[in-house]
Order: sequence, then structure tokens, then C-alpha cells
Amino acid sequence: MRIAAFPKAFLHELIVDRSMTIFEWIELARTLGVDGLELHPGFFHEGGRAEIDAVGEALADAGFEMPMLCASPDFTHPDAAQRARERDHQADAIRLAAALGGDAPTCRVLSGQAHPQVAVEQGLDWATEAIEELLPLARELGVALCLENHYKASTWQYPEFAQRKPVFLELLSRIEDREWFGVQFDPSNALVAGEDSAAFLAEVVDRVFTMQASDRYLADGASLDALRLADGTIGYSPDLRHGVIGRGLNDYPRIFETLRGAGYDGWISIEDGVNGLGEMAESAAFLRAARDEWFGGSKDVDVAARRRATEEA
Repeated sequence: MRIAAFPKAFLHELIVDRSMTIFEWIELARTLGVDGLELHPGFFHEGGRAEIDAVGEALADAGFEMPMLCASPDFTHPDAAQRARERDHQADAIRLAAALGGDAPTCRVLSGQAHPQVAVEQGLDWATEAIEELLPLARELGVALCLENHYKASTWQYPEFAQRKPVFLELLSRIEDREWFGVQFDPSNALVAGEDSAAFLAEVVDRVFTMQASDRYLADGASLDALRLADGTIGYSPDLRHGVIGRGLNDYPRIFETLRGAGYDGWISIEDGVNGLGEMAESAAFLRAARDEWFGGSKDVDVAARRRATEEA
């Protein structure tokens, strides 16, 4: 297991008002004691090969890998032309992951937004079709597509179409490729969906390629049952707060036990730090200690070998 970090606290600065550059984030991340950085296509502003090469050099100089790229396609959009554009954007993200990701890069993929006018079966059909259309490119470039149990991208109007576990599991089951398509598991998003995150992980662990790590805390006087909406989800309630990994609602001992039992040897990326870089550093320290306790310390990750073994099984 190796540890990466994603700058959730600085997304507005990096993507929206562009007051922070990707190079400034790389320098800040040197203090975290992590092995790699998960990046986002929105961090790249110039869009040319020179910028990609410069970022690659900056990552290498800092001793980082780029194992995971965070893309947010909306494959369930009701407009066919927009769905086609979303596929094109995802293809660009796959190419970017291939350019920066080393031997076994991964690229996040989502189903899309829960557009009110799109029925579940229709959305499943569209998301399945889009992912299967992208898999040949992913295979060609050696990039694994990882479906995240997501909640809501910052630019989206609606939550994730496959937020609820039954929809997520159905979409996952429709795509049989286990070598280049798998899961990016986020335990906190499972909580937001109203699920027991460790139990959710146990249902998909055989297809997990990467994992996000964060934690959630209840505000004083709040309860999970009170936060659940009519559909069983919680959403991003102000009573569900961010904090240091390992001290909140996620049962990380159960999560690590499940990962170890499945022979997990992939990346875990810190996706938090909204309360400051100090909390992200504490989370990194927690994951380093967990790596020593549960996974026998740092080791080389051979994701490609794991994919082959899974395919043969």
C-alpha cells in the first residue's frame, strides 16, 4: 500500500479562480510525507504537452508519482450531444493519466448526475455504453478506469446518479472487464449515501483498484438517522463535518482488515484537508501507521500483476 494526497481544500484556488498553481500544490505537498499526488484535469490550464511535461518533471523532482487522476464525467446527461462531449473529455483525461501516471495509472470515472428526467434504467444504459466505449482506449494506453461511489462533483447541479449502493452495484456488474475496469472506493461517500462504509467495501473489495481516504464527524446533537433523507441518503449536511482520518465515523480497522484480507496492494489517497494542511498531515501520519500495522509497511505496488491474477481467476 502506498499513500497519495488530493488537494480537496484547494480545489477552488486550483480550478476556479486559479490563484494557486499545480506547481505550488506540489511544493506544499512535500511536507506531507506521502508517496504520490492524485491530480485533476482542472489543474492544467494551458492544455499543451509542454505543461504536462513540466508537471511531470515537478512531480519527479519532489519524489512523487501520479497514480490517480480525478475525472468527473456526466454520462447520464439527457442531451446526447453533451454525453458525447463528456466521453471526449473523459478520453482526454485517460490520455493525461497515461502521460503522467507511471507503470499502472488509474483514472476515475463516474456515472453522471441524477438528472430528474432520466430514469434509472436509462441512466444505467447510457453510463454502461460510455464506459464500454472508453475501455479500448484505456487498454491501449494502460490506464485502469475506476468507478467511484461518488456523491457530487463541485460543478454539478445534482448528486451522483449511482450514489445509492443498488445502482452502483448494478452498473459495476454490467461491465465485466476486471483488468482495466474496477472500483475507486470512498468510505466517506458510502457514509453520505447512508451506508455502513466497511460493509459496502466488503461487497466490492474484489474489484477495488484504488481507495480514497477521509473521515466524517457528527456535529453536536446530530445523529446519522436524523440526517438521512427519504431516499436513505444523507448528502453533504452541515451536521456531517470533515476531520482527521481515523477519528471519525468510518470504522478504519474493519476497512483495513477487509483490504488486507483481499490482498489489496494499491494506493490510498487522502481526499480531505478542508480544515487545513495540518489535518492532512495528521491524516497522512495515521495512514503511514496503518500501513505498518496492517500491510507490513511500504512496498512496491504491482497493480498490473494483481489485475492479471484477477483476470485468470
